[in-house]
Amino acid sequence: MSTRVLETSFLGRVPYEDGLRLQEERVLAVQSGTAPDALYLLEHDPVLTLGRSAHRENIVASTGDLSGLGIRVFECGRGGDVTYHGPGQLVGYPILNLAPDRKDVWKYVRGLEEALILALAEYGIQANRFERLTGVWVGQEKIAAIGVRVSRWVTSHGFALNVTTNLDHFRTIVPCGIRSYGVTSMARFLDAPPLLDDMGRTVTGHLGRVFDRDPVWVERREPAGRLA
Repeated sequence: MSTRVLETSFLGRVPYEDGLRLQEERVLAVQSGTAPDALYLLEHDPVLTLGRSAHRENIVASTGDLSGLGIRVFECGRGGDVTYHGPGQLVGYPILNLAPDRKDVWKYVRGLEEALILALAEYGIQANRFERLTGVWVGQEKIAAIGVRVSRWVTSHGFALNVTTNLDHFRTIVPCGIRSYGVTSMARFLDAPPLLDDMGRTVTGHLGRVFDRDPVWVERREPAGRLA
């Protein structure tokens, strides 16, 4: 099986709506065959996102409290319930064409988990899966959330890995609708957690190996509102 190119960019801080637009445009380009697969690595301003199966009661903070924290709320087309994105969190949006040989959404999600587990191991953090739950865990605390969308076998949305994330912001929600477990970050285990772009390169290397992709770095650091 030949290795496909994966155009990879670290975009820095990107407003959530710009991240959605970037994904939508690239998905159309990959579906039409006019662009190769892509991986966008970035972080967002504080935001709560509601997946297709989200329950609004899992937002436990009031509108006023959210406003005071500078946290906005968006509905999006990924799977899953409510989650949080914010500074210090590495967000990855892989736009991958799973056709013709990887047309299995569950295996795709497991592949994302595998890449993150391997990346965390490089920093001495032993992460794991829970059989009936998505995401990556350290003990019984989630360190990375996963929520994906697949349209005509092209993926979007992806993963959110807590590196130096403000975990107090997760108190505004029931993360992913799961009440029984907590959340954690790399900063809890490391005296000097990596910079987001460095962690992005580590994750990208493993993601490329898991999905037989050849990452090609494309430097894109356009100002917010001018991303295209």
